[in-house]
Amino acid sequence: MNKTIQTVESVATGGAFLIEDVYPLVDGGRFPVKRVAGERVDVWADIYRGGHDSVSAALLWRHEQDREWQRTPMLHHGNDRWVGAFTPPEPGQYVYAIEAWTDEFATWCHGLKLRQRCGADVTLDAIEGAALLTKAHGADDDAAAIILRQCEDFLQTGEVTPLMAEELRNAMADSQARPDLTRSPLFPLLADREEARFSTWYQMMPRSQGKVAGQHGTLRDCIARVGDIAAMGFDVLYFTPIHPIGRTRRKGRNNSPVAAAGDPGCPYAIGAAGGGHDALHPELGTNEDFRVLVATCLEYGVELALDFAVQCSPDHPWLTQHPEWFKWRADGSMRTVDYPDIVVPDFSCLTRGELWNAFRDVMLFWVDHGVTIFAIDNHDTAPLSFWEWLICDIRRRHPEVILFSKTYTRPKPMKGLAKLGFAQSFSYFPWRTQKWELEQYLTEMTGYPERDFYRPNLFVNTPDVLPYHLQSGEPWMFKSRIALAAMLSGSYGIYSGFELLEHQAVPGLEEYLDSEKYEIRVRDWDRPGNIKPYIAGLNRIRRDNKALQQTSNLRFLGIDDGDVIAFVKESIDRTNTVLVAIALSPDVREIWLRLDDVTVDLNGERRYVARVENLLTGEQSAIEWGGIRLRIDPYRDPALLFRCLA
Repeated sequence: MNKTIQTVESVATGGAFLIEDVYPLVDGGRFPVKRVAGERVDVWADIYRGGHDSVSAALLWRHEQDREWQRTPMLHHGNDRWVGAFTPPEPGQYVYAIEAWTDEFATWCHGLKLRQRCGADVTLDAIEGAALLTKAHGADDDAAAIILRQCEDFLQTGEVTPLMAEELRNAMADSQARPDLTRSPLFPLLADREEARFSTWYQMMPRSQGKVAGQHGTLRDCIARVGDIAAMGFDVLYFTPIHPIGRTRRKGRNNSPVAAAGDPGCPYAIGAAGGGHDALHPELGTNEDFRVLVATCLEYGVELALDFAVQCSPDHPWLTQHPEWFKWRADGSMRTVDYPDIVVPDFSCLTRGELWNAFRDVMLFWVDHGVTIFAIDNHDTAPLSFWEWLICDIRRRHPEVILFSKTYTRPKPMKGLAKLGFAQSFSYFPWRTQKWELEQYLTEMTGYPERDFYRPNLFVNTPDVLPYHLQSGEPWMFKSRIALAAMLSGSYGIYSGFELLEHQAVPGLEEYLDSEKYEIRVRDWDRPGNIKPYIAGLNRIRRDNKALQQTSNLRFLGIDDGDVIAFVKESIDRTNTVLVAIALSPDVREIWLRLDDVTVDLNGERRYVARVENLLTGEQSAIEWGGIRLRIDPYRDPALLFRCLA
């Protein structure tokens, strides 16, 4: 029988400390924790060892590609819990770890104090303490001077008092041997730029931005719309694919399997004779037009985001250039997926390294053209290992890039994709309509461990999803849903046409009738009945209140009304607190909202809310009897928004 034998020597040289219950961690450190550059990262752990010797601990961190560690002391919080913090200064991939060791000098000081209390002779103890000073090494100039001075004072006077000075204990803390130093494993952390936590998305189909019915829109038409989109308060302009569209098995209007003459096809069938993923659809314009578009967006404070779909049309150049990248049937035909106009590369083919690099190079091509946000479509067409590799490779080259996981699938795969490093993810918000559903779902998303890796982007509609609750076209419902999305999450988005209350659906389905995925649409973007001013107002309030620029610090408030949802959000720096109440039905509601346990920060102290300020009107109301009475008329405005004041 084979047995593992541990000798006394092998055990004695192992780690003297247990470092456990480390926070933050995702799956024990398998995946990176997500934070924002410039944001303080609080770290804690339970650290202990046998015996009664004094323990010291430090938090180590560095950029993944750096060689030198940054160190900060950890403080004992109680019950063997130690806490520390660091701040990643810029976007990138970081690692952190925890070290623990026995502080021999502090242990000596503690033992000496105990013996003094008992009235024991401490002459020998003093000599032992002075001997520890002679072993000090690696001290900086200031610490070395303190150690030398206190040692000389002891030798001249023979008094133990110089050895007990607090400044000497501090100087010795980093200047003595650590034979039992124990280090935890390295834990990953991904620091994104601020826009990963706070962004406001407007998605549109570029070919539908023209002004002539049936005529293909251009990038110049898109440029003309940037000002209007920025005026509504959106800071991300998100394009569906802008590449040449295949003709083989092209789909027709309303997802017809056969296209008629002149049908433009679905933009997600990427690739034709004019090029593939690194080419522009010829009717959209030129690369110079694209550069002007990016520059115009930046002038308005808007970033351009592109769909990134790892799929091809049967006419994609790669099928002839690299047939080994695809799956072929016995009869020589191409193996397709559920969509006849789309084929999927074989990510496990013998030359998969070349295929993976080709998609990576496509993304880098658009990064070189000024794009730093990509919405990843149709994740199921590639394995998880591909996405993990791609995210890591891109982020090492361009840490400013934001990758958005736009997939609706089962909960665990959605969370798994977020763990791989996607900065934002779709959510089930379009299908959460009841009060209890919203509270339950957002509580899950803002709780642990989800808050450390999942940043939900609450899109209210998409080109693929027209939720049933919007199909009535009632303005109050459109306002209620966008207010919920804008207030609940740091990031949310709409698909163009929402501001015009577009709601015509394929009967019985959550799909747009006459969807512009299969045809070109022309709209009057200022037609009567639009809610553009309402959207602009919400986005202005989001910009003016830091509490609304994040998702995690969210707390729902109890109301005895199932048709009104209320919650409070506080900014990361605790300087701003916002109270929100939103109607979920069209009826006028009168509610009593208790605030007697809601506090705000005032000069570093927590105070109960004394007043609330209406963020639309500026009117202030006092809190009486621990709460406030509110009246909501959804046909005027289904959302009441307040700043909380002490």
